[in-house]
Amino acid sequence: MKQFFFILVLALCFLTACNNGSGDGKLSTDLVTNPKTAGKSDEKQAVITFNKKEHDFGTLLQGEVVTYSFHFTNTGNAPLLISSVNSSCGCTVGSYPREPIAPGKEGSIKVSYDSKSHHGMQNRTLTVMSNTMPAKNILRIKAKVQTPNQY
Repeated sequence: MKQFFFILVLALCFLTACNNGSGDGKLSTDLVTNPKTAGKSDEKQAVITFNKKEHDFGTLLQGEVVTYSFHFTNTGNAPLLISSVNSSCGCTVGSYPREPIAPGKEGSIKVSYDSKSHHGMQNRTLTVMSNTMPAKNILRIKAKVQTPNQY
């Protein structure tokens, strides 16, 4: 008898827990806010716009260290904050502005690639994390690294 009563109470808890009060079985969307799909938003948002997101260094001699700057503009209406630039390999290092970039202003992310210990086609990515929507932007560099005896 105690087991039956326990199962009955448990079943009632499950049945009443699923009732969200709307009565029609649909979930409430009161908490959903997505400025990209809502069509209109009064929220201020930073937008990072790169001149280009990929750079080809061409053919390099193994051991060369090369650099390139990816230029961007904050095309949004709020200050742009870059929190990190992470590379897919220790051979690639990205330096970025630590201070906020005002709307309409420009900046750059400087990338250094060290071809030491590499050979053949190389493709590397840099992940830029910022206060934009989406928060992650991917930059790519590539190069064909030849050993000294291939020249």
